[in-house]
Amino acid sequence: MVTLATFSWSWLLGAAVLGFGMGWIAVVHRGRGVTKTAAIWLGAGAALLLALALAKLVPGRFGYWLDLGLAMLTVYLAGCAVGSWLRHLVVSRHSPVT
Repeated sequence: MVTLATFSWSWLLGAAVLGFGMGWIAVVHRGRGVTKTAAIWLGAGAALLLALALAKLVPGRFGYWLDLGLAMLTVYLAGCAVGSWLRHLVVSRHSPVT
């Protein structure tokens, strides 16, 4: 994992910045969420990819891409969480205490 972060730090940084930006503006968008069925399928797919990566069943270049993709997804989601949290702290209006 250290080798992955050392050689692909720019991709990970780009995923973090993009995630931060999306987290910052996602509070404004009020679209429909993912259905329960789609969420189950997405979770199962992510669990399958994670199991393949942890078991090292995908060798070579494709295994590296799988590891990098999962790392970028993790960093992106962390950036989304931080961006959304910071926007909530900065923009939200709290009622004054009387």
